[in-house]
Formats: sequence, C-alpha cells, structure tokens
Amino acid sequence: MLNFHHNFLISHSTCFKKGEIIVKLEEVLSGIDYELLKGKDDIEVRELAYNSRTVKKNDVFFCISGFKTDGHKYAENAVENGAEVIVCEKDIKLKQDVTVIKVKDTRKTMALAAANFYDNPCSKMKFIGITGTNGKTTSTYMIKSILEQAGFKVGLIGTICNYIGTKKLHTDRTTPESLELQKLFYEMVNEGIEYCVMEVSSHSLALDRVYGIKFKYGIFTNLTQDHLDFHKTFENYYEAKLKLFKNSDISIINLDDIYGERICKDATNIKVTYSIEKEADICAGDIEVGPRSIKYDLKFENKKQQVEIYIPGRYNVYNSLCAAAVCLKEGIELETVKEGLEKTQVPGRCELVTKDYDLGYDVIIDYAHTPDGLEKILKSLREIKRGRLISVFGCGGNRDKAKRPIMGKIGCDLSDFAIITSDNPRDEEPMDIINDIVSGVDKNNYTIVENRKEAIKEAISIAKKDDIILIAGKGHEDYQIFKDNKVIHFDEKEIVYSLIQ
Repeated sequence: MLNFHHNFLISHSTCFKKGEIIVKLEEVLSGIDYELLKGKDDIEVRELAYNSRTVKKNDVFFCISGFKTDGHKYAENAVENGAEVIVCEKDIKLKQDVTVIKVKDTRKTMALAAANFYDNPCSKMKFIGITGTNGKTTSTYMIKSILEQAGFKVGLIGTICNYIGTKKLHTDRTTPESLELQKLFYEMVNEGIEYCVMEVSSHSLALDRVYGIKFKYGIFTNLTQDHLDFHKTFENYYEAKLKLFKNSDISIINLDDIYGERICKDATNIKVTYSIEKEADICAGDIEVGPRSIKYDLKFENKKQQVEIYIPGRYNVYNSLCAAAVCLKEGIELETVKEGLEKTQVPGRCELVTKDYDLGYDVIIDYAHTPDGLEKILKSLREIKRGRLISVFGCGGNRDKAKRPIMGKIGCDLSDFAIITSDNPRDEEPMDIINDIVSGVDKNNYTIVENRKEAIKEAISIAKKDDIILIAGKGHEDYQIFKDNKVIHFDEKEIVYSLIQ
C-alpha cells in the first residue's frame, strides 16, 4: 500500500555527474510501500522510464498497465536495454539478475518516485492548476502575464507549449506524464522559477499524472461535453476534474457554470468565486464587446478597475476573471493585474490573423473543438458582426463521436453559412466524420468541402465586406493527423496568408 504522507529526504545524497542525476534506489522509493521480490534496493540508478524502448543502462523501468497495452509485457525488453530495476504491480518472471520491486499501483508509485528522484521540486514553487473543458490555455497565459508583470519568474505547462520563464519548449500533450512533469519542475527550479501555472487535463487527473503535486490554487473554468470516448460517462468526467480541488489549498470557481456550483459544494478547501451574472468574490460589470477587444469593470473587495483585453469574445471575460482572482489573492495590485491582462496574447485563441490586412472582412482562428467551445466563439462573434458570419469546422477522428451532430447543429444554427470539413481524421475516413456532423444539421446553410485547405479557400472566396470568417478546431496546431499516424504540416495562418496574398 502506498504511503501518501511521505517525506523527501534525499537532497543530501543525490549525486550529479556531467549533467546526470544519480540516486540510490532506496531513496527513489522513499515513503513508498513496496515489496522487494528480487535483488537489492541499495543500488544506484540513473534514470526512470516507462517506455522500454527508451531504457538505458542502470535505469528503473515502471510497468504501467495502459489502455492499449500493458507495460508488464515489456519488462524483459527493458532489462535487455539495460534496466537494473523493474517496478511492477503484477507478478512477472524474469530470468535476468535484476532487482524487482512490487507495489500496489505503478502509476502512483512512478509519480512519487519521480518527485523523489528530482529532489521534490514541487516543494520549491507555488503551483496553480487550471481544469475545465474550455478556457484552460487562455487562462494560463493570462496568469503568466500578470505574474511576470508583477516581477515573478513563471513556468507554464499546457496545450500549446511549455515555458520555463521565456524559454519555449515543445509539448505533445496538455499535461505530460509524471516523469516528464517532475523533470520539467526540476529544470524550472534550477532556473529560479517561482510559480508554475498548469493546464490540468481530465486525462492527467484520471491517470494520476499529477499525483502527489500539492496545488496552492485549483481553478475551475467550466464543464461541458468532451472526452467521453475516454471517461465513458459525464459523471466520471466530473469526478476526474474534482480530484484537482481535493488536492488544492484554494479553489477558484466559476459560479456561472452549473458544475461550478457543484464544485462549491463538493470542495472542502477555501473557495473563491468569480462571476458575470451573480454575486461573487470577483465580478465583471459594464461589459463592452468590440470587434478586436473587450472592455469591462473588474470588481474586487469594493475596488473597481476598467480592463481591456485584446482577445475578443465575452467568454474571455471569464478567463480573465479567474486569472485575476488568483493574482489578487496572491497580493498583486489591481493596476498590475490590469496591465498583465492587457498584455496577454494567446496563439490560436480567437486570434485575428488578418489584423495587418485591409480586406474589408476578418479571418479569425480558434481552437474551439467542443460543442460548448464552438457555441461560445460563434455567439461572441455574432455580437460584433456587421456582415455575415462564415464558419469552417470539423471534428477529430478517434474521439467522442456523440459530440459530432451536436457541433453540426451549433455550427449551422449560429453561422450565416458553414463549411463543414475535415479536422484531424486520424484512423477514420474523413467523410464518415463529416456525415456524423451533418446528421445533426437541420438547416440548409452549409456546404461540405472535405479537404480543409480547400474549405478555407472556399470561405475566403465567398467573403464580402464586413463578413467574419471563423476557422475553428485547430487553433495553434500546425499539423493534420491521418491514418497510421501520418502527420503533415498544416498551419492555418500560413494558408490564410498565402490565399489572401
């Protein structure tokens, strides 16, 4: 059984040689209940791994039971590649002379062991975690901008990329696996980072990628349909999100979301609420929606400050309110919060890509890939449009099929004209996905253009003065994924620029 109240006491004996970290195995497993099935636990180890193909000499290999495969099957491969230690939760038989450790849960063990290995970097920074179906990315960028405006060094982990201060790093998933996370935290500490702002996905919570991390703040943005291909039920989806607030000192909660009200009841920590529609700790009033920005009065503790955000869309008021809530609770001045919010720029989030062109119409790119996300961006653009609203959207393959007809209906109901196209089809036939989308449409204001580049070309070719074109679903992504994991370069900004030039 795992011991959740473990102590980290390894910094005095961790060795560093030419960039390597060398730690005694017993120290890596400090505070973790385990059974030594074979070998010894006083040996030195150099790295931790859960992919047998990346294992090197003197590594520890964790056998993770996944959804598509089981790491226990690859224990022998890991040993052949140099693993000195195998950590498992099932009985395995190995002929080789290596150490075998058995635990109750290899995922949780790996998270705690990684923290030990990297000298518990989480204890040396303040953590701000954001979860919700939509708004996570924009909110993290806003918080980072405000904290940096206040003079702090900030790390960011999220969908678009990771940051260590101003250093930008590539990312493959919203929230990395625990090993990669702890290594990132270690690098942040070495660079003097004081705050780490994280998007915390429901997958990462369900799969214990953030297990053992104590968050000072947990932020709830909203909860709408997404990822049911993974979670199976909406209740499972909610319960995964709730984990963040059970491991945070303070919950920052959107009171205007029905599930925010539920979080308020289920969370037992300190709660801070934000709202546009209700009485809350932090509110927005006198909202003015413009074509290229949005203004409102930020109200907090009998103080008021007008803020202008240069990311259009009423829903971005919510994103800015949760960002402001965290920073104000940290003691940052209201004027500094305003300045940080007004400097925020987020790639692929309601991004006006034609701002430097006088075309008579605008083209906006947004990551909206859920029913709620698509509805919010379209409703926001309807508030500011003077001509027609033309949308280009699709749905990803190998993902929640139930949302496809819903998105079809939303896309066509809220657009003057819609072009339904491909997104990342992955292993599915693009037209099968498109047919699923169209099955929810009951208006005759759309066309189908399977090739996404041609769909964008079609939208631009029919655009007239005062129209707005929304290209939704991919946002910051610069690729498309097809069968057999074939990835092609596909940058929508580049495509728009080439077409209008």
